[in-house]
Amino acid sequence: MQLDWKNLGFQYLPTNGHIQCDFVDGKWGVSEFKTSPYLQMHVAANCLHYGQAIFEGLKAFRTRDNRVVLFRPDRNAHRMRLSAERLCMEAPSDELFIDACRQAVIQNIEFVPPYGTGASLYLRPLLIGTEATVGIKASATYSFIVLVTPVGPYYKDGFHPVEALVMLDYDRAAPKGTGRAKTAGNYAASLLPGLVGKKKGFPIILFADPKENKYVDEFGTSNFIGITSKGEFKTPDSPSILQSVTNESLQMLADDLGLKVRREPIALDALDQFSEVGACGTAAVITPIHAIHHGDRVFRYGNKDEAGETLKSLYKALQSIQYGDAWDRYNWLVAV
Repeated sequence: MQLDWKNLGFQYLPTNGHIQCDFVDGKWGVSEFKTSPYLQMHVAANCLHYGQAIFEGLKAFRTRDNRVVLFRPDRNAHRMRLSAERLCMEAPSDELFIDACRQAVIQNIEFVPPYGTGASLYLRPLLIGTEATVGIKASATYSFIVLVTPVGPYYKDGFHPVEALVMLDYDRAAPKGTGRAKTAGNYAASLLPGLVGKKKGFPIILFADPKENKYVDEFGTSNFIGITSKGEFKTPDSPSILQSVTNESLQMLADDLGLKVRREPIALDALDQFSEVGACGTAAVITPIHAIHHGDRVFRYGNKDEAGETLKSLYKALQSIQYGDAWDRYNWLVAV
């Protein structure tokens, strides 16, 4: 397949196949390479009826010296275990998780975009309950799957400022629910408010905390980060948001840049404390936000043409490590 590497969107493209490993009779089997993009499962499979479905997202990069590397797969393996625990699922070990990711990349090595194109290979590890169940209970069998696809920027304009809308009519997750878990259901719950936001002209929405609707929770696709004029990097400390691997990495890089990292509740009414705001996650890395609309108030950050200097520095610092342009001082890259 001939691909225009520099003009890839963030969408599924067919590849050679995926890796699958099944949990049956109380143990994980052998990982196998599957060429068919279709799964065969029972019509009463637990994941279809009771939502035992979780996933992860990470990327593989081709570096300046033509190595192919995964970015922090151990953190994704750890987060999948936490998600699985919340949903009473049997998670793969870290070793199985990382090995399956490696195999998936190796089997699709020609789909890892060339260095310098700005594209990457996106990996989607998926864990689903497969036992045929009618009564509500945890599945006794599971399939762990790693599919891959080459991708470009999550938003068509890439690292470019957008406007966001605070969404108070819908909650992403319940106060003591599954917000910290990367479950399929959480994303299903975000579809309608996301559509409402897009119809109003906003490509991204910002959820409030589900208990009081007074504090920042997270964007519809990613974590919230804010930079103050005092040199602070702030991100919400909330029990209902997903713990982002990208955010965690940016916090470490922010500390390297001399910023004071603070994880604390952020009031919606105090959004004017920031000079820069971004949405961060695996897909987009950082999406700069130049305006947040909250009721009859509009909080503005910089201008609509380019990101602020601190977000630029953080974005460049992270991508430089991922593509092998800078020293990987934290040993985040895992060779394929």
